[in-house]
Amino acid sequence: MRLLLVEDDNHVAAALSAVLKRHGFDVTHARSGEEALQALVPEGPGFGVVLLDLGLPDQDGYEVCGKIRKRTGTPVIMVTARSDVRSRIHGLNLGADDYVVKPYDTGELLARIHAVSRRTVAEEQVTGAEDALRLGPVHIELPTRRVTVDGTVVQLTRKEFDLLALLAQRPGVVFRREQIISEVWRTSWEGTGRTLEVHVASLRAKLRMPALIETVRGVGYRLVAPAA
Repeated sequence: MRLLLVEDDNHVAAALSAVLKRHGFDVTHARSGEEALQALVPEGPGFGVVLLDLGLPDQDGYEVCGKIRKRTGTPVIMVTARSDVRSRIHGLNLGADDYVVKPYDTGELLARIHAVSRRTVAEEQVTGAEDALRLGPVHIELPTRRVTVDGTVVQLTRKEFDLLALLAQRPGVVFRREQIISEVWRTSWEGTGRTLEVHVASLRAKLRMPALIETVRGVGYRLVAPAA
């Protein structure tokens, strides 16, 4: 797997690159946000995962994550010393797929890299007779991860799309919060509960359909199919 390591500390990058290479990764090292973005141009080499340090010299790592997510669906794992819950939620809301706090265990980091990679491959291999879901003016194309409302494309983050697609596959059915967190975030991390609320609010705003996702107090959420 090709991996993009975004880390401004050369000593840290060298040590981590050596470990990753021993485990079969082809590592490209970017020392700044700009280098990372240049490496992720469409005509450049494809990467399986981006390891993104937040303390970069030229741009804030959160800003870089947002820019990465706008140009590619490549999984992003934030690697940082910022351990507070608000920082984690902010990173996940920007489209990061996982968040690892320094100092970390190398074995755990490797496991997280493989986990996000497996999820991405599984999503890309989704097949079936129903490749698209239509809910009134909302059209969801599963293979291309494209969402339109009345023909207008709506830009969603990776997790926003996953959440919408999950609820849309069974309109009217109540999904428990724990079930959503497990299926969309693949975790039971307690801080993800607040992230779920933020993602629901963001979907309502971006789709301009506040009533589309109904909160079932004390249980979870369900999608209310709008009239055609």
